[in-house]
Amino acid sequence: MKINGLIVLTAVIALTLGSCGKSALKSAKLKNQEDSLSYAFGIVYYNALMQDSLMLDPIIVAKAMVDGKEGKTLMADDIARSFIMGFLNEREAARAEKKAVLDKEVYKDYIAENEEFLAKNKDKPGVITTASGLQYEVIKMGTGPKPTAQNTVKVNYVGTLIDGTEFDSSIKKNEPAQFPVAGVIPGWTEALQLMPVGSKFKLFIPPTLAYGATGAGDVIKPYSTLIFEVDLLEIVK
Repeated sequence: MKINGLIVLTAVIALTLGSCGKSALKSAKLKNQEDSLSYAFGIVYYNALMQDSLMLDPIIVAKAMVDGKEGKTLMADDIARSFIMGFLNEREAARAEKKAVLDKEVYKDYIAENEEFLAKNKDKPGVITTASGLQYEVIKMGTGPKPTAQNTVKVNYVGTLIDGTEFDSSIKKNEPAQFPVAGVIPGWTEALQLMPVGSKFKLFIPPTLAYGATGAGDVIKPYSTLIFEVDLLEIVK
């Protein structure tokens, strides 16, 4: 966004310029369209920051704008952007961690139910468990090549939860799904590389290899084990 002069917080800038700042702020008038636009930007930006719980010192914001106008900023633009992104990423990570702790308590019974299912399922005849915790059962072993993480594949599948709730199906959509092997949840990425083309596997994917503590949409709750029947139709050239 191009800022024409001091569009945002022009009245506040006066506070950075000396002892007369407060009186200048009180006497600031909206004399023309540019003044009104400046004031409007200040309101909108302030409200957006408040809604996002991001508290900034308007005086320092104003100083940075004055410094930018004069070409005397304390940070280069790329450093400033990097600082902001780093802060936002850290804040988001902290929020996610806090939510995960709360969700573990909220979903403790559901977590126990899924863990019990996987513990019993791994001992069933024909079920293979990999080092990652992925469980799978070979319904049909194909004779074609196995895809790699660099390939794109075409598959048919049906996905359910441990209680049988169906959350997705390419068959019901009447069209096979196509996607990069490395572009899906980790459990799928691992399983597809075990399947020769023409195979049909049943996958039991623990939360750590699926959507983990976040879940997906309204049906796949946090800490859900996902069950898929997957037909690997082809490696897309």
